[in-house]
Amino acid sequence: MQPRKILLVEDSKLVHKMYEVMLRQYPLVHAFDGRDALTKIGENPDVDLILLDINMPHMNGLEFLAQVKSNPAFSRIHVVIVSTEGKEDDTVRALKLGASAYIKKPFRNEALLEVIARLGAGGSQA
Repeated sequence: MQPRKILLVEDSKLVHKMYEVMLRQYPLVHAFDGRDALTKIGENPDVDLILLDINMPHMNGLEFLAQVKSNPAFSRIHVVIVSTEGKEDDTVRALKLGASAYIKKPFRNEALLEVIARLGAGGSQA
C-alpha cells in the first residue's frame, strides 16, 4: 500500500523542489519547520507519511517528532528522518521517539523510494 499523502517538513526550498520531482506520484504537503508542520498535519488528516529534517528554525525535527508520536491522532503515521545529521545519538534518539527510518543526506532517490515502499508494505527500516 502506497502513502495517500506525504508531509514534507524541511526548511530548504531547494529540497522541497527535489521532493516534488522525486515524489510526483504522491500528493505532497509542504511545511518549512516543526510549528508549520503541526498546523499542516492538523489540516491534512489523511497524511500517512512524514519526511522530516532535524535542523530547522522555530521547532526542530526531533521536537516535532516527539509531539506527533505523543498525539494519539497522529502517532501511527510513519516518520522518516531525512537529515544531514548523521550522529549516532541523533539516530538513536529519533528511533526511540518513534521514527520508522533514518536516511542521511545526501541520499540516492532509489534509497528513499525503497524505504517508502517498505513502509507502505507495513514494515520499518532504520
